[in-house]
Amino acid sequence: MTNPQAPDDVQGQLPDVSPYDALLLVSFGGPEGPDDVVPFLENVTRGRGIPRERLEEVGQHYYLFGGRSPINDQNRSFITALRADLDEHGIDLPVYWGNRNWDPYLTDTIAQMAADGVRRAACFVTSAYSSWSSCRQYRENLYDAVAAVPEGVQAPVLDKLRHYANHPGFVAPVVEATLAALAELPDGARLVFVTHSIPTAMNDSSGPPEAGGGAYVAQHLDVAQVVVDAVAEQSGTRPEHDLVFCSRSGAPHVPWLEPDVNDHLEALAADGVPGVAVVPIGFVSDHMEVIYDLDTEAKETAERLGLPFRRVATAGEDPRFVAVVRDLLVERSAVERGLEVSRAAVGALGPRWDRCPVGCCANARAPRPALTGVGE
Repeated sequence: MTNPQAPDDVQGQLPDVSPYDALLLVSFGGPEGPDDVVPFLENVTRGRGIPRERLEEVGQHYYLFGGRSPINDQNRSFITALRADLDEHGIDLPVYWGNRNWDPYLTDTIAQMAADGVRRAACFVTSAYSSWSSCRQYRENLYDAVAAVPEGVQAPVLDKLRHYANHPGFVAPVVEATLAALAELPDGARLVFVTHSIPTAMNDSSGPPEAGGGAYVAQHLDVAQVVVDAVAEQSGTRPEHDLVFCSRSGAPHVPWLEPDVNDHLEALAADGVPGVAVVPIGFVSDHMEVIYDLDTEAKETAERLGLPFRRVATAGEDPRFVAVVRDLLVERSAVERGLEVSRAAVGALGPRWDRCPVGCCANARAPRPALTGVGE
């Protein structure tokens, strides 16, 4: 499972990335010290009326790691690796970085891009699946950031690169890491794929309305099946597998996707499963949800149950995953120039759309304007 070369690479030419003159990495953001934790959580939960005392309680898992989320450092490292990959392939584009919830904020980054004279940028979001919180909310954030550019200053046109959860450059590192984890577990170990839980209503409205919703779970199940098939092909053994969830939050009466990973480990241990390889398929790198929810809580649950446990590595800075950004950039550039392209994708669902359809991943609170969609 390799990352297909872009057409320009195959022809021995430097990739053409026009009409883009910049690349923007869009991410969630995270606190970088103890004093940042509660303000960061206030940003994340703004408008939900959550008391400060509750935020301080929720923030305790950040304090276990010095009040610092790993995500900003991971983004810095990813950008360094991405810059090297682009340079190696002769792509001379500036790379910017903006977050939803912490410095560098998207609003500040877009303002800087406008001041630098950027006219059109491709946006790579560090969230690989379809839902309001993992896609449309970022598109709303981009709209707000562009709208905040001062009058008289030309804001850049922004194009969000397509979803990449089923891109071979993302899946191949996960397959390799899964095989490595299984090699350290007893025969018959189970694969437990984990992603961030969201409200069931949000899953029901994820994806294009005409497709009937449920895209968030469907995309995860599709990628999990690809990983299982590749593991079976390479190891000669097909492990049983499940999709479970972590990091549930919000009011207790609101249904969220289940089962929780810890509850599922309890059930597997009761069934006599000889071991588990936990695969954080919903995360591109070792976010707080990985190092706390899985490496800390789930590991402690497994140890208490006497259940052999390995956590599979995320794609992180694997060169195959870093190259996904370049591949999507070259692909979308060609599309915008009116060319036919070959889109890399594995699994049953096929490559995702360039521009989100109207009504895709609807905002349940109230309709809000968003960029990078059809007609937007």
